[in-house]
Parts: sequence; C-alpha cells; structure tokens
Amino acid sequence: MSIVWTILIGFVAGLVARAIKPGDDSAGFIVTTLIGIAGSLLATYAGQAMGWYSAGQGAGFIASVLGAIVLLVLYGLIRRK
Repeated sequence: MSIVWTILIGFVAGLVARAIKPGDDSAGFIVTTLIGIAGSLLATYAGQAMGWYSAGQGAGFIASVLGAIVLLVLYGLIRRK
C-alpha cells in the first residue's frame, strides 16, 4: 500500500512543483504528473538509501516536491537541447 501512497503524493507533488518552479514550463499535464511521481519515488528510495526513512516508509510531501522540482529542472535542460 505504501507504493500507492507514494504515487498519489507524487501526483500532487508534481503539480505543486510545476507551480513553484520558476520559468516557462512546456511540459503538459501528463508529463508533469509522471515527473512528480518519479520525483516522489526518487525521494523515497534516496531517503531510504541514506537512512532517513525505514524500509516501507515513503518520503514526505516536501521531499517529494523537492524531488519533482529536481526532475522538472533536468527535464527542462534535456528538452531545451
């Protein structure tokens, strides 16, 4: 069930990250949502690897938003080329 919560938090985190990140964002709704989910999963597994979260514990909302912002910036850099 924790993976479902990670995906749901990632969905919302992607939308919040897009609203927070400055600049013109050409990514559509679906791409932003997928990047948010990937950011949430990235924050979860990176936090577990660093010992911040125990196994089975998902990343918090703020960490998910930060992970989504990082991925949105990377997506923008890749997309620009």
